[in-house]
Amino acid sequence: MPSRRRMRLRRLPVHVVVIGVSAIWLVPLLGLFVSSFRPAPAVLSTGWWHSFALPGDYTLNNYSQVLERDGMLLSLFNSVAIVVPATLLTVSVSAAAAYALACMQFKFRSGLLLAIVALLVVPTQITMVPLLRVFNHFGLTGTFLGLWIVHVGYGISFAIYLLHNFFAAVPRELFEAAEMDGASKSQIFFSIVLPICRPALASLAIFEFVWTWNDLFTALIFLGGFPDVAPMTVAVSGLVASRGNGWEILTSAAVLSTVVPMIVFLAMQKHFVRGMLAGVSKG
Repeated sequence: MPSRRRMRLRRLPVHVVVIGVSAIWLVPLLGLFVSSFRPAPAVLSTGWWHSFALPGDYTLNNYSQVLERDGMLLSLFNSVAIVVPATLLTVSVSAAAAYALACMQFKFRSGLLLAIVALLVVPTQITMVPLLRVFNHFGLTGTFLGLWIVHVGYGISFAIYLLHNFFAAVPRELFEAAEMDGASKSQIFFSIVLPICRPALASLAIFEFVWTWNDLFTALIFLGGFPDVAPMTVAVSGLVASRGNGWEILTSAAVLSTVVPMIVFLAMQKHFVRGMLAGVSKG
């Protein structure tokens, strides 16, 4: 018992720091969430913390106005139509490429992997203009297909680098046993590698989903900011420019833009933690 108490006392400063950092992150989010339910006069006259002492100081009109009048519902569907295919394509293509680079023998394999990893240091901004010219030539600008290709191209370097480490750690004895049983390369990939590395795939999917969902610059460049194809990030930025002092509407739109990635993260949190712990153990 005394040893347990000493351990708890040693961990107390760490717990205090973690709680403090969590509070620093949660307090602004709480203020954003509470303000999204407050009417305009209350938002302009008092701070969000006063709403706890004012019964009835809440309304759903902010959300109804955003969804019905400001096109946020359409932008929500646009974001889903952009993010889900882009995430699936990135994970699928990078998983196949990482499997080939980690588990198959062919010429220039190490050089190709080094070139892919080197692309991580290339700023995406310097590729915007030439890539936009190519997309304009082929009529891909302003389409979801073009934005899918862009997100796959920008995310595949990190995805291959992440998955390669996991795939390379799979015991080669499993491959040899499967080949002795007559399994092909594709059967080994789908039946052995993917099930074993499912936590890594889930972690990558969460990263790609959140990055693509929160993307503003790429969507604004390659979609042009048109309302019929604009995702939520572009729609919210448009509200900032058009609404001015309509803070209650902006907070409601901001909350809506964070709901989906939070649901995805909470739903896949277990797989995400497993993937991170597996990466630590492999390192």
